[in-house]
Amino acid sequence: MTTDNAILQARPLGFPWETLDPFLFCVYHDDRYPKGNAQFGPSASLAGRNMGQDFAGQDGWRMYHGMTVPGFPSHPHRGFETVTIVRKGLIDHSDSLGATARFGGGDVQWLTAGKGIVHSEMFPLLDAAAPNPLELFQIWLNLPARSKMADPHFTMFWAESIPHHVATDAAGRTTEVACIAGRLGVAGAAEPLAPPPDSWAAQPDADLAIWTLKMAPGARWTLPAAAGKTTRRMLYFFKGASVSIDGQVADQHAAIELRATQSVELINGTEPSEFLLLQGRPIGEPVAQYGPFVMNTQAELQQAFDDYRRTEFGGWPWPDNAPVHGAERVRFAKHADGRVETLPGHSVVSEPG
Repeated sequence: MTTDNAILQARPLGFPWETLDPFLFCVYHDDRYPKGNAQFGPSASLAGRNMGQDFAGQDGWRMYHGMTVPGFPSHPHRGFETVTIVRKGLIDHSDSLGATARFGGGDVQWLTAGKGIVHSEMFPLLDAAAPNPLELFQIWLNLPARSKMADPHFTMFWAESIPHHVATDAAGRTTEVACIAGRLGVAGAAEPLAPPPDSWAAQPDADLAIWTLKMAPGARWTLPAAAGKTTRRMLYFFKGASVSIDGQVADQHAAIELRATQSVELINGTEPSEFLLLQGRPIGEPVAQYGPFVMNTQAELQQAFDDYRRTEFGGWPWPDNAPVHGAERVRFAKHADGRVETLPGHSVVSEPG
């Protein structure tokens, strides 16, 4: 039996959250938007906000870069992937390839920027009679050098298809794990969905995992050891009062790096708790990053800027830089190749369960 401490380091959660290679960035948005107006923006005064750069959280919500509808109008990416997990609310996606989507309530969009894409991510407030809460994670996952110039595309993981594993301890208390990427490695756990083919997550030995955990008050659950000997693992404790991790009590929300080669017992405190887990074998390559471009060298980074100025990564085919997709609540994805996915009649305003 090992006596090594399972916790390597723990730091308070900031903005954004600290990450480990192969991850570049992780941000948690939790906005309590008010009722919506006729333009799908907040039915509230915008006075006193730094419009176009509103990150202050005034009144419990932010416009971000949006001017009428909250969100992120058209902006470019190259050289990495975004994984967007929407727990409450809706996101409207549009991109330079001509694709659009509306997703939320547990859905995940996995976007491979590759050699370059421009997209917008807007947060339409569809309910004009009640608040419009929005809660999401956006995770940036690096691409290895061989894949940085892959063709861009996006994949939708609809909430209904994402594997969930529910474990019950001896006292009947539950721990639920949603596996966005990576095998859980416990008996009875379902196979995860296939990540995009050019992703680091698609490499058999990458040992990459993106999981969310919900623990009932007092629940006990053992997080299994990672498969890889060089895997690194970060557990983000972001909701709840306290949790015991390998016998050490965390009573503040924190980013906790765990020794990935060990299984770790989690014992929840007196309130429901939630966690995000990110793990993977490091890519181990140089990172040259400036804003929305992530390459391996400064020369490649300069080339990314030059290419974007010259081509705009295909141009922007939409009439404005912050498109929203109407008043219907139905989730959908219209891909650049003409393929359409819809979930008819499914109204989404909050995370299932």
